[in-house]
Amino acid sequence: MVKFTWEHIHLKTPDPEATAAWYADKLGAEIVRTKQADGSNRIDLNLAGQKVFLAMVDPGKVGSAPTMPYLGMDHFGMTVEDIDAAVAELKAKGVTFTMEPTQIRPGTKIAFLTAPQNVSIELIQRG
Repeated sequence: MVKFTWEHIHLKTPDPEATAAWYADKLGAEIVRTKQADGSNRIDLNLAGQKVFLAMVDPGKVGSAPTMPYLGMDHFGMTVEDIDAAVAELKAKGVTFTMEPTQIRPGTKIAFLTAPQNVSIELIQRG
């Protein structure tokens, strides 16, 4: 069987600088700036070891966001050691949550937050 490994997430944004700053400030992402062969500048993120590519898009040239529930990618998840502390820290930074910390089974708690461009991110504490 072919072996697959994770490569990247690609996010479209009208303002890559502001989006990168949000992920750096709120989630500790490292902003990675590179010069492209055509001379343009590229802004990407290293988010907990995962590559997140940011691409500028004109908001006037995109479709509307889907209405929940919908088919396709729903969210991505990140683990934390102490979800209550993580949520408190992020709320102090102005982050909006769509689900407060909730125990979904013994030893597992989750919460959901909203990032720029209505990206849904799950925080999960296991164990």
